[in-house]
Amino acid sequence: MEFCSFALDALMTEGHLMKSRFNAPVAWLTSGLFSVLSGCSWADQEKSGSDAFDILTDKPTEFFADATSTNVPIAPSLHATDSVFIDVDKDRDLDVVVSVEHGVNRLYLNDGQGRLVEQPGAFGKGIHDSEHVRAADLNADGNMDVVFVAEADEIHQLFLGDGKGGFTDASERLPQTSQGNALALGDVNGDKLPDIVIGSTGETAYAPDAKIIPARNLLFLNDPKRPGYFINATKTHLPDTNDQTEGVALADMDGDGDLDMVLASPAFPNRLLINDGSGHFKDASSQLDLRVPMESREVQVVDVNQDGYLDIVFFNITSNNFGWDKDPQTRILVNDGKGHFRDETAGRLPAHKFSSWGGTVVDFNHDGNPDLLVGAIDVPGFVPLQVRAWQNDGKGQFRDVTGDVMPGSTVGRSWSMGRGDLDGDGREDVFIGGWGTQARLLLSDTNAYEATRPAVTPLNSPKAETQ
Repeated sequence: MEFCSFALDALMTEGHLMKSRFNAPVAWLTSGLFSVLSGCSWADQEKSGSDAFDILTDKPTEFFADATSTNVPIAPSLHATDSVFIDVDKDRDLDVVVSVEHGVNRLYLNDGQGRLVEQPGAFGKGIHDSEHVRAADLNADGNMDVVFVAEADEIHQLFLGDGKGGFTDASERLPQTSQGNALALGDVNGDKLPDIVIGSTGETAYAPDAKIIPARNLLFLNDPKRPGYFINATKTHLPDTNDQTEGVALADMDGDGDLDMVLASPAFPNRLLINDGSGHFKDASSQLDLRVPMESREVQVVDVNQDGYLDIVFFNITSNNFGWDKDPQTRILVNDGKGHFRDETAGRLPAHKFSSWGGTVVDFNHDGNPDLLVGAIDVPGFVPLQVRAWQNDGKGQFRDVTGDVMPGSTVGRSWSMGRGDLDGDGREDVFIGGWGTQARLLLSDTNAYEATRPAVTPLNSPKAETQ
């Protein structure tokens, strides 16, 4: 009970912080936010018959155990915006790097069983507005390196890994700054070195009538003569447009063997850029079937119907918590095999009205078909909701199986999600970012986790009353 009281105090404090930025009511605290408390979920009086709330131990489902309370540093007011799973110290398990908005970016080392321990100062002590993080071996030394992009303070960062868990700040090698809110790494010009794509935005303030200034996405090509140094190829390789990008995916969308670019925009129609193989991109957005206006915040590329062609999933919001505006329905564009992408949302995805700042692709039922986890927030109000689980039938049609798949504690203002096998069971685990609510860790080996979890005595049991 002491932990839950501590978390409640933190959330009440956070309520004032959120109100100042999003004009959202403190009534969040009575609308489901309690259930983000790590290791606790809440039932109301009508269901439980108690005086007010019962604190219930959150049981794992067949597919996931919420290991947050025991395996993740508790930080309920942290703005954990994104994460990436990499082995930073070559101990043969995956660690987690977390980008933090208006805070210090974090490194969580894995003990080999999925328990994460923070390494303070791994990426310095500076506070930045970091929105996304990605990792790759950028300087060809065999060690994983890390890139963060920041929006408000426009300080993008590059850290070179030493393979022992240490990092050196090499941010001066990034040739340009911007309001960055999207990031992807990949070899776009075929020289076997990963390059950097940064999606840029141009908001001047967080307000309904915020002025949008022109913003260009950035392309930094890795210098083959000096791997780990970068050449700014933005003007020569990208279309000269006002981009306003908050999500970017690099993938071979036309089947010619090179990486193309899919862009998610909060202000303009989403875009498709086709690579000529040398890293020069041409706008092919007319090949996207964009039937409705969208405020898109993230994009995933995946072959949903197993036909050998990559499809597109856009995660959308109605507004940045300024009231109801655009339709926030998650949308799926299916590749016809000829380079055109048809909007088949109505027949393939569950209908919804919540807004989603992020989601991920994971085969949570291990049937070989890609499923979706979808972050959910109620707007207006910025009210935390439970993360949704949508199961793929193998033909690209999804149904909502949240109640069967997601532990009840997975309620929060969920943001971007990282995935990978943290506990060594051969199945992917998921780290769910949280905007001012506790970031959560879902482990797929539910039996192993339960075997190590301490027993919890219900508060209304006779034993608890005597303690």
